[in-house]
Amino acid sequence: MPDPREFQIETLEAGRSRLSYRPIESFQKSQEWITNYPQDLIRLILEIRGPASAIDEIRREEDPHYVRACLEKDILGYVDPVMLKGRRWLDFGCGGGASTMILARMFPDSPIIGLDLSDRSLEIAQARCIHYRYRNVEFRRSPSPDRLPEDIGTFDAILLSAVLEHLLPDERRTLLPGLWGLLNPGGVLFIDQTPWRCFPFEGHTTRLPMLNYLPDRMALAYARTFSRRVGSDESWQTLLRRGIRGASVREIRRILRSSVDDIELLTPNRLGLRDRVDLWYAGYAVSISNKYGWARPIQEFLRWAFKAVYWFTGAAIVPSLSLALRKESGNRETDIL
Repeated sequence: MPDPREFQIETLEAGRSRLSYRPIESFQKSQEWITNYPQDLIRLILEIRGPASAIDEIRREEDPHYVRACLEKDILGYVDPVMLKGRRWLDFGCGGGASTMILARMFPDSPIIGLDLSDRSLEIAQARCIHYRYRNVEFRRSPSPDRLPEDIGTFDAILLSAVLEHLLPDERRTLLPGLWGLLNPGGVLFIDQTPWRCFPFEGHTTRLPMLNYLPDRMALAYARTFSRRVGSDESWQTLLRRGIRGASVREIRRILRSSVDDIELLTPNRLGLRDRVDLWYAGYAVSISNKYGWARPIQEFLRWAFKAVYWFTGAAIVPSLSLALRKESGNRETDIL
């Protein structure tokens, strides 16, 4: 059990609890959250995630300005929800099921499968599903980091939410075509909250400028020397798994180019959005500003800077990618979405 000086659970009215994390180590950040989760679910998450990450795990699903803010914009900014009604979903790399629970609320008539490699994460996901009594959700375990279950079926929509950056290069080259093969004609692959590999600031793992432009060996030395988030003996393989190398549209297209189907990169044109800069600001930037209040004026400045670049060059320069790729069959009459 965690040190009670660090993590406390206070029972409130109406079945709610106030969670408080006050780390003994001064360099860690204090956290607080009022949750509707029952205490057995709170303690399960605390046991599996640990005191430093438990509150964040709960907020990912409950806080409307966290993952939900991204998913609603990153999905519905591309596709009319009417077109997604009743469609079969795969939440690949679902982790503790935060994104899966949000999908279940967004699309209550759709069968949704959450897939992950970690038994312990799936334990949290299943407990969340039982808590909400969702009947349209099922969880499955991946057989290995580079394989998909053979009997999982096909899907109309596949989501990778903050997942692609954590796949190793060989896994990306194997899993992306495999996932693409599971899409029905006209289906859409959604990739959201993945750092853009070409952005000048690597904010996901190291929080260092210009690292994205360095070759692997130099990037490792730079991260070990100057990032407070990276240990001096940390390996490049570990940093890759943590997400140090984001992704790019070019990389994704290159991996999928062997497909016999055409790939249509959709443009966000709903909910008042006109381009990927609007999409980034409405979703990911809102999520970051909610978590770190000091970032709000910076995000606003970046929004107009990115817009200016887009107006003059047509290039969407944003820190993170939120993409929707439609699988074309060559016959739009047979496409599902």
